[in-house]
Amino acid sequence: MWTAESRQRNNLLGDRFKAHILRGEFHRTRRITVRQLYLSAALCAALIATLVSQAAQNPPSGGAPAQKPPSQQTQQQPPPSADPYANNAAPGTTSFPLAAPAGKDSNARMVAPSGAVNQGAFDPATWKYGTAFNPPPGAKIWNPVKVKMMQGRKVTGGTLFSATDPSTYCAMANAGYDFIWTEMQHGQRDWDEAARLWRTCPHAKAVPGVRVAYTDEREIQHATDAGALVVVVPTVDTVAEAIEARNWTYFPPLGRRSSGGGQASEAAMWGDVPGGYRNTANDNIVLILMIETLEGLKNADEIAKVPGVTAVFAASGDLGNFSGFRQGSPDYERAINIVHDAAIKAGVRLCGPFAWRDRPDFTCFQAASETAAIARGVAAELGDLANTQGKPEVGPYAVAMKQ
Repeated sequence: MWTAESRQRNNLLGDRFKAHILRGEFHRTRRITVRQLYLSAALCAALIATLVSQAAQNPPSGGAPAQKPPSQQTQQQPPPSADPYANNAAPGTTSFPLAAPAGKDSNARMVAPSGAVNQGAFDPATWKYGTAFNPPPGAKIWNPVKVKMMQGRKVTGGTLFSATDPSTYCAMANAGYDFIWTEMQHGQRDWDEAARLWRTCPHAKAVPGVRVAYTDEREIQHATDAGALVVVVPTVDTVAEAIEARNWTYFPPLGRRSSGGGQASEAAMWGDVPGGYRNTANDNIVLILMIETLEGLKNADEIAKVPGVTAVFAASGDLGNFSGFRQGSPDYERAINIVHDAAIKAGVRLCGPFAWRDRPDFTCFQAASETAAIARGVAAELGDLANTQGKPEVGPYAVAMKQ
């Protein structure tokens, strides 16, 4: 007969047996599942290998074209490389037919190669400059300032003295001037700032121009390489200084300007001009030399005659500064007339301040600065409403109104 205690013990044994059975089923099931997974993976790998092998042996007859052998495939562009032979089909076999033999004196100083234009001993004084950089036949002037000067018309440069903001430069360049006189002699900007101004609106109505600080290779080539089409050189005292200014403004054979690139040669500026920038720059750049001192007056005739000089500038302020006389006095006017006569005799243009636009034979001018232009523009715009501010009786504006 079952007692309560025996029934409880029997139930406990039954539960343990069931748990043992379940654990066995779990382990057996897990072993079967893992074994099945391994088997499935092996079958898939074998199937993929078979399909790939069949595709390689039997290319499809329709649909997408079969891949061509490597020898028939389109060659891809190789990545950039510093190796000069990287894109050469036969590296190391480039031929230089006119090169000197390795390790031997070719006697090139005394003997020219066959077919050379310059024969005989090498002599810079008799060298015949080649035609590689000649402008194309019939090339026309593309600098509007040079065109206007050749027509005998008056040109004016607006002075950008201190502004470094491109929007101010571009406003000046589209205001009606022929060129912008970017001030680099007395102004505080650097060449990076000047170049940034010019490339912001390179094809504005007024072309980029500049007054450099002195007759220096670095100064002038910074200007021309950045795109200046009008170059003004101050305090030119001697023919030697005039020649220096000319040399660094123009490319050979007229000058000694180095072909160093710069933004002037880029398509955004002058790189796409008819005939190309290098071949036409000499015909389009305007060079203006300033006569400002007594020494400059002494040599004005010879300075004006230096080939490549487009105009001489009678400096109204510094000719007074260096002579000790004010405008209107006989001594001062004599100094101005010396510059005038030098321009007439040399057949070049005569420049001065805009206030002299009615003075005989003066045809190119420097106008006032951007701040003066703003003041004049506001006055012209407002008319009789200009300078009619209210007048309070108290506060800082009351004091200002009384002064």
